[in-house]
Amino acid sequence: MTSSGAIKVLGIGGSLRDGSQTERALRVALAGAADAGAETFAICGQALNLPFYDAVSAERTPRAGQLVEAVREADGVVVVSPGYHGALSGLIKNALDYIEDLREDRRPYLDGRAVGAVGVAHGWQAAVTTLDQLRTITHALRGWPTPLGGAVNTAEVKFDPEGGASEEKVERTLRLIGTQVAEFAQRRA
Repeated sequence: MTSSGAIKVLGIGGSLRDGSQTERALRVALAGAADAGAETFAICGQALNLPFYDAVSAERTPRAGQLVEAVREADGVVVVSPGYHGALSGLIKNALDYIEDLREDRRPYLDGRAVGAVGVAHGWQAAVTTLDQLRTITHALRGWPTPLGGAVNTAEVKFDPEGGASEEKVERTLRLIGTQVAEFAQRRA
């Protein structure tokens, strides 16, 4: 929790393409967390362009160090991954691998934090399997997946640059995921 008392919710997601549909979905979910009173911030786009995680080396690039520190300070996390070939993207998986650096922390990994998960793909199969993988990874990292997860099929839904979805139901779902992360974090605090 920040000194101002606001809950911090970190968003991790998107692709290397700034303004991707996945990044836009992430921003909708973070808007829900902000509406619930959280201070939100996102790591997406080029900020996720990190060296492959190496557990043997303690050296971290500035971007990797910023990611680890942002997760350390977060009260809750929203992770949104594109689905590539039925799985989460290597970019997002690599970012999540850096959470291993928190293994010796007072709050190791994602322990005690709500994690909202969303899979975004051009088809239902990849969107749903990506969501499932994100929830499984959340459990492995000791996080609490929100009751609601999201699968977004971009063959049917598009996000505009201002953060709206072409399907109102999808926008409500993403906002609710962000709200659940913030509310869980507030209760835990």
